[in-house]
Amino acid sequence: AEDAKTFMPSPGPVKLWHAPGGPGIRVDSHIYSGYNVPPHYDSLIAKVIAHGDTRETAIARMRNALAEMVVEGIKTNTALHQEIFTHQAFRSGGQDIHYLERRLGLK
Repeated sequence: AEDAKTFMPSPGPVKLWHAPGGPGIRVDSHIYSGYNVPPHYDSLIAKVIAHGDTRETAIARMRNALAEMVVEGIKTNTALHQEIFTHQAFRSGGQDIHYLERRLGLK
């Protein structure tokens, strides 16, 4: 529950939640449709983990999982993650710890 433009928490009611699934996908979450994200705690509402035999497989699985996931009612940074997984610099593994800062124009 985080605004991808400001990285500020986005508390409020989750109107709809659909967790992704499939081979190589794990979702750790405590939310459900109707859950109210409180303003006073960690804004992490779900952790999506993808794995595969190769980096390419894991990235493909993550892209599918992010496309399948539905969170309505609050702002999330899902679109930012979808964008990151499409960039060649990330896909090739040639990024460093400042990748996101550069990508967002913060550095």
